[in-house]
Amino acid sequence: MQTKYAIVKQAIKSKILDGTYEPHAKIPSESEMMKQHDVSRHTVRLAIGELVNEGWLYREQGAGTFCADRSKHQLQQNGIQNKNIAIVTTYISDYIFPSIIRGAEAFLSEHGYNVSLFSTNNDHEKEREYLERIITTGFDGAIIEPTKSASANPNINYYLNLERLQIPYIMINAYYDALEPFRVLVDDERGAFLQTEHLIQQGHRDIVGFFKTDDLQGTLRMKGYLKAHRENKVPINPKHIVTYTTEEKHHKPIHELEVLLDQADTKPTGLVCYNDELAIKMLDVLRTRDMKVPHDMSIIGFDNSILAELSEVKLTSVEHPKAELGRAAGKLILELIESKNGKGLGKTIDSVVFPTELVTRNSTQAIRTNRLEKI
Repeated sequence: MQTKYAIVKQAIKSKILDGTYEPHAKIPSESEMMKQHDVSRHTVRLAIGELVNEGWLYREQGAGTFCADRSKHQLQQNGIQNKNIAIVTTYISDYIFPSIIRGAEAFLSEHGYNVSLFSTNNDHEKEREYLERIITTGFDGAIIEPTKSASANPNINYYLNLERLQIPYIMINAYYDALEPFRVLVDDERGAFLQTEHLIQQGHRDIVGFFKTDDLQGTLRMKGYLKAHRENKVPINPKHIVTYTTEEKHHKPIHELEVLLDQADTKPTGLVCYNDELAIKMLDVLRTRDMKVPHDMSIIGFDNSILAELSEVKLTSVEHPKAELGRAAGKLILELIESKNGKGLGKTIDSVVFPTELVTRNSTQAIRTNRLEKI
């Protein structure tokens, strides 16, 4: 359990890191701190004293206590080494993330940069913790996969402080729209459009779409699913749109599919999955019901991961650049660092959006073939 003074100390430190207390700005008085945190003067003085000793604050006789300037220049003077990049992802070792990280690491290593990896597990509190570390450790730049990118983010102030401190950052796979950052993405909307149109062209009309909607990828993929129906003049059954959050991903899609399969009418013939990982779980559900893919159900994934080829049914899936996306992210963050340092002046720096294409395998087939075989 944290002591009271440690809680007060961390609260002050967090306000420095998120930019609430700017360099050389006076912080609230001891009396105000006592009221804010409901603690004694001794507790406040202990917390402030440690922050002064650690270089976060400084005192001026007769004037008060002020926020110190911990800019990159100051950190370098204190012995912090250059050529360090932080890579923050939602997950490090799962699914396609290792390939993306390897691509970024390889490019940055070729250019003499050290890489530090952090994983938020798609948790805002973890993201805040690593943003604080990036600010305090003096990284040259950061490649960040945002946490729950479609949700309101409590850490926006930390990103604004990165900008104020001139620490370049880019976002991968998704981005926080309010910040309008440089980013490296795939065309998620177009990818889901291709998924859905592929099934429509095969004669499917009852197509269920599964989308994780607390991240931007999921909301854009749902948009592509809807657009494909509209452009092909196929009515959309609202019951065939299944949305879920990160916390629900292991159970809600499975439950919703089982409910749909139990319905006598409008039973689905095709499944559009948020990613290959989910498609594999859907295959397991169909297997327990002795349903054959693609004979009884067509199913299509996204990311063209190794899972698409290792599964017993080879998945039709949307290509994802993976390592190439990582390399593009490494290149973009170095361009921003060089631009900040006065190199490459006049060079246009742009975000990167990779086009998507469908990789067809044997998990999908024309609905007409299904019907003929059942006659």
